[in-house]
Amino acid sequence: MKPIAHPPGRLAGGIRALWLLTLGLAMVVAQAASAVAQAAPPSFADLVERIQPAVVNISTSQTVATSTEPGPMVPPGSPFEEFFRDFLDRNQNGDRPRRPRRAAALGSGFVISEDGYIVTNNHVIEGADEITVEFLGGETLDAKIVGTDPKTDIALLKVEADRPLPFVRFGDSDKARVGDWVLAVGNPLGQGFSVSAGIVSARGRALSGTYDDFIQTDAAINRGNSGGPLFNMDGEVIGVNTAILSPTGGSIGIGFSMASNVVSKVVDQLMKYGETRRGWLGVRIQDVTPDLAEGLGLDEPRGALVTDVPEGPAKQAGIEPGDVIVAFDGEEVDNTRELVTLVGDSEVGKTVRVTVWRDGKTRTLAVTLGRREEAERAMPASAPSNEPIEKEILGVTVAPMTDELAEQLGLEPGSEGLVVKDVDPASAAYEKGLRAGDVISEAGQAPVKSVRDLEERVAEAREAGRKSVLLLVRRQGEPRFLALPVSE
Repeated sequence: MKPIAHPPGRLAGGIRALWLLTLGLAMVVAQAASAVAQAAPPSFADLVERIQPAVVNISTSQTVATSTEPGPMVPPGSPFEEFFRDFLDRNQNGDRPRRPRRAAALGSGFVISEDGYIVTNNHVIEGADEITVEFLGGETLDAKIVGTDPKTDIALLKVEADRPLPFVRFGDSDKARVGDWVLAVGNPLGQGFSVSAGIVSARGRALSGTYDDFIQTDAAINRGNSGGPLFNMDGEVIGVNTAILSPTGGSIGIGFSMASNVVSKVVDQLMKYGETRRGWLGVRIQDVTPDLAEGLGLDEPRGALVTDVPEGPAKQAGIEPGDVIVAFDGEEVDNTRELVTLVGDSEVGKTVRVTVWRDGKTRTLAVTLGRREEAERAMPASAPSNEPIEKEILGVTVAPMTDELAEQLGLEPGSEGLVVKDVDPASAAYEKGLRAGDVISEAGQAPVKSVRDLEERVAEAREAGRKSVLLLVRRQGEPRFLALPVSE
């Protein structure tokens, strides 16, 4: 029998295909292994060894005035009643006030320069008479406060050492992605230097501050970690550990670190001036909701809606209540938070171009920024009105302002607008949050002093084919826009 002959080309092609398939599988396996290695390093030890010398423990002490109020409350007739009375008498010397005592607190921080500048949280050192910094090797140095910023809870300290100190640098927190590995280093519960690992759980978290930009992490953060650094895998600081969310007071995997791109700007100003110097535009703003966008004629909800313009840079430049700021200094503005950040990061005294949406079109104004820390935000007083008539419009009973009504509402004599006397609970106005006692200052971005003014603005909105009319409403002096549906 003759052996079966395979055509040389077909055999070579088959071997080549098999070889390519094997090579492809090997590459896939190698890439998968590489991805696993990047996602889960076998050890953080080398990184910790490099960065930990720049992390410090911070201890503070201060004099606390002791209250003269009674101490522990116990039920009358309790076996402990006499014991506590004797105890308090011995420690208070009878009825005399107890002496002031020293209180101590612990936190963390990190060195950012070889000449001894240290970053921590403001709440770690606030009110402290003495601040002591402890390094990894056990060396302690006294620290002085260079400057603080309560708005971001950041403080800058300085120590004097007889040698260059190990330090770490800030990284770009905007490059941190959800799922990236991070390390938290600090002094949890006063137990000394400690490291915990986790991932970036979320970004852009806001808690309660004006300039909040927190990175959320599941790396264990406890009391005492405050002020310590959050590192990326390059050994760069991308956050300052500041707060935890916990019903128990211990870590449950929800910790927050102020983003380094916020912190580094604050630190630069504290180092240069000993204080912050943020730009100030001089407006009060609110987000644009879908119904507000419709009432304003915007194609989508965007920008920051100006509710009030006190005396200041914006007023001098011609910005008006009802304007929507859609761009600031060349940057698009999607919401109020973005605008606050852009303005705060701007240089005091700088002239910027501000683009606003007004009357269905955009216009650009030049504004010279003031300084936020020095700004006075006085609400301007307004003036008179007449016509003591009432009328229900769109479920809202309104009446022109009088001096008597102004007095009842705690407003200055001469205040103007329409006073909301009653709101039908079944109306859209009630659903939108309008309540008795509110004052309607504007409708359709025009002042209203009489019932007729409001009726005309509603009619104009209907004729223009709009579904709602934009109202500027003040409650206890606080302004806010709302879009009131005008369907009959």
